[in-house]
This record gives sequence, C-alpha cells and structure tokens, in this order.
Amino acid sequence: MVMSSVQETRVWFITGCSSGFGRALAETVLERGETVVLTARNPQQIEDLAASFPDRTLAVQLDVTKPEEVREAVKQAITNFGRIDVLVNNAGCEVAGVIEEVRDEEVRREFETNFFGVLEILRAVLPHMRQQRSGHILNFSSIASFGAGAGGGIYGSSKLALEGISGSLANEVAPFGIKVTIVEPGGFRTDFFNRSYVLTETQIEDYKPLIDDIRQTIRNIQNLLRGDPRKAALAMIKVVDSDNPPIRLALGSDTVEAIEGALEFMKAELDTWREVSMSTDFDEFVVNKIQVAS
Repeated sequence: MVMSSVQETRVWFITGCSSGFGRALAETVLERGETVVLTARNPQQIEDLAASFPDRTLAVQLDVTKPEEVREAVKQAITNFGRIDVLVNNAGCEVAGVIEEVRDEEVRREFETNFFGVLEILRAVLPHMRQQRSGHILNFSSIASFGAGAGGGIYGSSKLALEGISGSLANEVAPFGIKVTIVEPGGFRTDFFNRSYVLTETQIEDYKPLIDDIRQTIRNIQNLLRGDPRKAALAMIKVVDSDNPPIRLALGSDTVEAIEGALEFMKAELDTWREVSMSTDFDEFVVNKIQVAS
C-alpha cells in the first residue's frame, strides 16, 4: 500500500451526516483539520457539528431523492469552497421482506435512495472533479451484496446495482485522475436499524417463521454487531490518503468472511459445472482452444 506523501486540506462532501457512518466520518475528518460539506435531510441534526468547526464546515439540507436539492447542495459546496475532493455517498435505507411480498412502492423508494440518489449526486459532482482532474468517490455498498440473506433481496439488489455502476465508473474516470472505491461494511454499531431499517409485515403464512426470526434477530442486533464506526472512518481516510486505493474496501471481519465464503462457493460451483458451461461454445472455438492448449 502506497500512501500519499503530501497531506492536503481536502474538501469532503458526505451524504447522511446526521448519524452512523456519515457522522463518524465527518467528525474524524474535521478533527484531522480538513473541510466537510455536511448534508442531512434535517440540517438541525448537524448544527452542533457545524458549530464546532465553523470555518471548515457547510451544513446543507439534502434529501438524495430530490434532484433539485442535490443540485443546490453541490452548487453551495462549490460556491463556498471552490472544489470537492472527496465525495462520500453514504445515505441509505433498507426495507426488508420477502421478494413475493415487498410492495412496489417500497422497492422503488429503496432504489430511489440507494441507487438513483447516488446516480444524481455523481452526475452533479463529476463535472467539477473532471475539471479539477482529481477526486475520490466512496460509494457505500454492503455485506448484503455477498450474503443473499433471506428477507434482504431488495436491499441487496439496490447495493449490487450501485456496485455495478461503480466498477464501470472507476474505468471511465481514471483518465481524469478520479478514483472510485466501493465501501462494503458489515455489521457496525450505528443506529441504522433504529432509523433506516423497516421490516415489512408478512401476509403469507408460509413466510411467517422467517419474518419472526428476522424480527427476533433485529431485537438483539446490537449484541451481534462487531464493527466500530470510528475505526471504519479511519480506514476510509487511509484509503483516500493512499496513492493506490482499492476498488473495494471490505469493512469488518464479518464482511471479509462473507466475501471469502462467496468466492469459495462460486469457485466450487464453477468447477463442478465447468464442462457444461464450456460446452456451449461453437465447435470451431472448442477446436481452437484444444490446439492452443496443445
């Protein structure tokens, strides 16, 4: 890992600063002497943080599902500080429930926040980063992208969609000196499950044991969460400081274990079905492969 030899005073634009990862990261960045555009749906929830660092903060109202607020927040950031060096797309929510039952409006609301809101912010910030020929974007995904847990399909799919555009984006903007990192946290002791998580009620009796199990797990969730948000903030800052940051940053031992398990499962299944998978090529390509191999 190569760390940058020059410490600069960067301008960070962080969504969802009222609590959780956004709050922890904003506090840590400010304590390091850098500048932060603090955003929240309710700016009153970040007034205390702005008041503690009045010369290096800008508190802005931002609901990522409202394009006009996105454009205004980015405009204010550029007007006040002249640049955005680090964009952190942290704001998110989860509506949990079985695929058969989650209502269409709940699915769309989840994607509006977790995917389309991020897309809107990216399109508002990228022109400025391209002009600067520099920048770093952190897009928050989740351990759910690897777990495929029952009841989490809608949330996981919204994060997988975000991972899909993040990988392509990294390749598109690399020529302009812009870096992209997908942040993949596991279970951290934030108030996500109190503020941003909703478990739908089941109407289908077959799913009742599953929903009851999920509900019981959520009741005891704080005892199961391994991650320290403050340490996660330090890890993200270390990535932004690096000259060679990862495209994916797993946060938490549970995420590392989930990714390793997913890779092992995929490799085992690929090997088991390799002959069937390879049999679908045209014959001339199969012949060519045999000739090359010999």
